[in-house]
Amino acid sequence: MGAIVTSPRPDVAPAAEGFLPQESPLAMAAADLGQPPRAVSRPVSVGAGMLMRRAFILIMTVALTGAGAYEMYMVVQVGGVTIMEWMVLALFVALLAWIAFSFASGLAGFFVLLRRKGNALPIRDDGPLPQLASRTAVLLPTYNENPHQLMARLRAIYESIEATGQGGSFDWFVLSDTRDPDIWIAEERAFLALSDACGGRLYYRHRADNTARKAGNLGEWITRFGGAYQFMIVLDADSLMSGDTMVRMAHAMETNPQAALLQTLPVIVNARSLFSRLQQFAGRLYGPMVAAGVAWWHGSEGNYWGHNAIIRIQAFAEQAGLPELSGPKPFGGHILSHDFVEAALMRRAGWGIYMAPTLGGSFEEVPPSLLDFAARDRRWCQGNLQHLAVLTTRRLHWISRLHFMAGIGSYITAPMWLSFLLLGILISLQARFIRPEYFPKGFSLFPNWPAQDPVLAAWVFGLTMALLIVPKLLGFILLLTRRDVRRQFGGGFRTLAGVLAEVLISAMIAPVMMVFQSIAVVEILLGRDAGWQTQRRDDGEVERRELYRKYGIPTVCGVAMAISAYAVSLPLLLWMSPVISGLLFAIPIGAWTAKPAMRALFVTPEESGPPSVLVRANELAAAPAHASAPALAALRQDTGLLQRHLSSLPPARRGGPGEIDLHLAVARARIEASDSFDEAARHLTPRETLAVLGDPALLEGVLAKSRGG
Repeated sequence: MGAIVTSPRPDVAPAAEGFLPQESPLAMAAADLGQPPRAVSRPVSVGAGMLMRRAFILIMTVALTGAGAYEMYMVVQVGGVTIMEWMVLALFVALLAWIAFSFASGLAGFFVLLRRKGNALPIRDDGPLPQLASRTAVLLPTYNENPHQLMARLRAIYESIEATGQGGSFDWFVLSDTRDPDIWIAEERAFLALSDACGGRLYYRHRADNTARKAGNLGEWITRFGGAYQFMIVLDADSLMSGDTMVRMAHAMETNPQAALLQTLPVIVNARSLFSRLQQFAGRLYGPMVAAGVAWWHGSEGNYWGHNAIIRIQAFAEQAGLPELSGPKPFGGHILSHDFVEAALMRRAGWGIYMAPTLGGSFEEVPPSLLDFAARDRRWCQGNLQHLAVLTTRRLHWISRLHFMAGIGSYITAPMWLSFLLLGILISLQARFIRPEYFPKGFSLFPNWPAQDPVLAAWVFGLTMALLIVPKLLGFILLLTRRDVRRQFGGGFRTLAGVLAEVLISAMIAPVMMVFQSIAVVEILLGRDAGWQTQRRDDGEVERRELYRKYGIPTVCGVAMAISAYAVSLPLLLWMSPVISGLLFAIPIGAWTAKPAMRALFVTPEESGPPSVLVRANELAAAPAHASAPALAALRQDTGLLQRHLSSLPPARRGGPGEIDLHLAVARARIEASDSFDEAARHLTPRETLAVLGDPALLEGVLAKSRGG
């Protein structure tokens, strides 16, 4: 029988391996990023072959960027280069370098997968399952998620592990940071049903104080439970993994003692709206190639994406403690994108961080609409910009610094693209409406004609677009070389139609995301914190008022660009129509992509032949859920749930943060002033209800009114 636990398991010794002294290693590691790392006994080393791979990527990036920069200079240098043209040239070079870098990785991935390789760490994805000698904890952090669906996915993973015959090597922990009182109690009810169905080795813990969010949740678990396990597999609320994959991951860590982390490539599943299906199709077709290229030249300096990865607890506990950044939010405070930093700190100490992009059996979901995606992206933007404060940390590997710069660049390129377009329009408006100075001050034999080379400009534009589109075509070519996978995608012709449709629809969405990301960067620079919101995981339907409100700014930008371009000339308007049309039609595009559409086109292997763990998870999620009820009412109606809830609470909750004490005091006053349970429950705010649920005496007091009234 599973248990709702707040203390270490009685049948293991959490401190047996020395990870849980009075002051935990995690807390000590978090004191200062600048502390010199403690070296591992067998640190990884980089061979000549890996150096050559990295040289290839960098040389190709520099060569493509240099060639493009020269051609762009030839475009603008006709008649002399103005200040604004120099600005355009500088932006173009920076953006082209970003595109060329991604192209080089994708090209490398194409040849890697063509040879049927791809994993940075030796790991077999076929053949008989190896026998495990280690213990692994599966951690599922959650925050205000749908409890029924959450436990359905966890049960499917649990049953998949049991089917391997090695379930005894895994324990399961649901780590709740939920702040909604009704969801908290629903989580406990759903967890108890899960433990009744599955049996032992299942544990649930709700944190009273969700300091540092997910990173703090995992850190607290490590300081209290980590010593009993060699590895931990970290999941997200929407994660799904097969038992075979998890066993192979654990065995790979056993046989590679220098490895601290092994990251899989999660495949998107369960997409319903057009937007999510577009992401699902693109990620499944192009994602493995890009990831294989990255793994090829990252080697042991890979990255961590926060979920669907296995981590060596010793390495994490000793090295991956996070500091609180100085200064106010959004740049200060707890690190939001903690996963990049944790990987960098473990690599700094000599541990290896690896990727396994060709290992299957790893899945996730994606936001159902562009607005939901942008809301999540806003939080990621803030987390990546926080890494500016981490870049200067001592002794980081240069590839780790490159990960930080890549994450930062993925967001600052949006305002750079927007500035590039606006400067181009301004230059055209200047040439059209402002009388140029053909003869500058001072002596000059020849006039200074403001002009560009339109033919060469078209070539530069075409080559830039090729760097963006060719990797997609390479992904399609890889598909054609594999008959079984091609059949699972629905055949070559249907996949090609999907590629063309994906390119066109993504081209319409890209300008809107450019504006959204530019706004996010500006907001963060102005000091606005993203907060911590729950991700929507149902359908993508958006209310009309929300559509107009959120897509209003992109639409206005499109109108302004269209008017400005047309004021210069009709050819300029046509030239910029791919960007302008996406902005002008942002509202209908947002509404259309949020609905189920084109279901027959974007087919993926997980739809045509879904894996058993996905089938089981969807079957459990589709089963009727327990009727939801307010938290206090649910506890009043179910005495068994009440007793389990009370037994899970720590002995004393008072003396905590002042905010909690204030809510407790207000809740106590409201309860004492109420004549009945219904009146007391009705007048309590959600935060006050949360405080009541965490205080045994006060909870007993409010429930006593139901017996007395």
